[in-house]
Amino acid sequence: MKFDNVLSEINGCGKYQIMIILIQSISRLSLPCHFLLNNFIAAMPSHHCNLSGLDNGSIFGNLTQEQRLVVSIPQQEDGVPNSCEMFPEPQYQLLSNSSSMTNAATVQCQNGWVYDHSTFTSTVATEWDLVCNGKAMNKATATLYFIGVMCGAPLFGFLSDRFGRRTMLMVSYLSSMAFATMSAFSTSYLMFVIMRFFTGFALAGISIISFVLNVEWFDIHHRTFAGVIVSLDWTLGNWLLVGIAYFVRDWRRLILAATSPLLLSVFAWRWLPESARWLVASGQAEKAHGLLRQCAHINKRSMPMADITPEMLVKSVTAERSHKKYTLIDLVRTPNIRKLTICTGIVWFGVAFTYYGISLNITGFGLNIYLTQFLYAFIEMPGKIGVFYFLKKIGRKPGQVWTLLLTGLCLLISMWIPKDMREFSAIVSIIGKGLSEGSFTIIYLYTIELFPTVVRQNGLGYTAFVARLGVSIAPLIFLLEDVWQRLPAVIYCMVAIGSGLVASLLPETLNICLPEFIEDIEKPRAESKLGRNQTEGQHLNKENFSDENDEEKMNLREAL
Repeated sequence: MKFDNVLSEINGCGKYQIMIILIQSISRLSLPCHFLLNNFIAAMPSHHCNLSGLDNGSIFGNLTQEQRLVVSIPQQEDGVPNSCEMFPEPQYQLLSNSSSMTNAATVQCQNGWVYDHSTFTSTVATEWDLVCNGKAMNKATATLYFIGVMCGAPLFGFLSDRFGRRTMLMVSYLSSMAFATMSAFSTSYLMFVIMRFFTGFALAGISIISFVLNVEWFDIHHRTFAGVIVSLDWTLGNWLLVGIAYFVRDWRRLILAATSPLLLSVFAWRWLPESARWLVASGQAEKAHGLLRQCAHINKRSMPMADITPEMLVKSVTAERSHKKYTLIDLVRTPNIRKLTICTGIVWFGVAFTYYGISLNITGFGLNIYLTQFLYAFIEMPGKIGVFYFLKKIGRKPGQVWTLLLTGLCLLISMWIPKDMREFSAIVSIIGKGLSEGSFTIIYLYTIELFPTVVRQNGLGYTAFVARLGVSIAPLIFLLEDVWQRLPAVIYCMVAIGSGLVASLLPETLNICLPEFIEDIEKPRAESKLGRNQTEGQHLNKENFSDENDEEKMNLREAL
């Protein structure tokens, strides 16, 4: 009997599993709040040069604010006042709409900037003047945060494989709250970006560990359901972010509000069980057996556990080899897992790079920033429902390939939509956002099913590292608009299409048992299929046939 069969016998999708999802959903709500927080805390409101230095007490002081802007600020080609330049002296001729001064000399803002506070009370851009020549520093706040996530992912992946999912979740909860709180009270730009780096570092643990812990408690027939349901936390958290940001317009208070769900998570952690699958694979079969009995009791399936002993659990995952300590090197040690590691890394980079390239661009459609964020969040729900049925009926591989290719197509179309068709451009971008969210939903579940249990967290840590590398670069790509306005969209489009093509090289995992050891994926995966009743019957017959001889039974399991 395999471990997935044990979970099926005690109801691998019952009240116990729902309890685990609900407990972890509290902390997962904070993930999109922080991952997309830069859309609000680093927003650049409308601004222009501070004109106080031009007020010499004569004519300038008697002008209205609108007239002061006309004589002091040059206009861009589209008629909008320049945000970063000013005339060194007032050009009073412009009050009569004279065109003789169109080539007048301009200088950079001399006395700082004046910001429009109608939308935001304060942001990090207004706090430390991260506009114009400082715009790159503003984009860097998101980049450094995601570099922190990138660095934290493999470490938390390694530590959770070594010390357990549950223990490292608590470490992630406490460290995330500490660093987020310190970032909210930052007294300088340098302190802020350092604290945001470590906030991302700590939140990476919640991101990868909680997803794995949820899915590892579901049986093979409900993994798709589990993956999609868990991913809904992101959508709900996205909606929560819109609501919080709408009512909290100060960046410091917004960070604290976005972090608040973690406080409740610390109290709910006491009811969160460890992964029984991890306990068995790490040689703690007695503890795993106790949790499985608890699961069976809550799911009202206690009867099957009467015939299951800790020794049977050990055999179910060939645990005589579980004493070996696996590292990141094991991800490239043998041919099949090496190919798997390379391909999943490329796909993760493309998925994350494209998703955040779209998600962090909420000001380019001429719509209200909160409305755009809400529409981006709203489209995720139908996208995930569609993904659920697609994965259940067709499979992971085609779903991953086509969501990425269609995302690239939407980006390609949006590049050539005229500026006066902003509504249509917004619609195409929102559809692309839904498709990119679908690709993100699939890749999480897909990756968990591809990597064996003994290196699953290492695998997710590695792929999360590569993904956050893409995410770290994504905000900086917007700076290439100064080279060619369509260049960022071209890059996002090419990466989406390229990673979609690489995804076609990955194996299908629909109705496949989760691999426990690296040897399981070095063998033909077709041998592990359980989706068809005929195949299941053949496995059961072979296991029953070998009951008379334990040694033969173990040999047969090795062959399977």
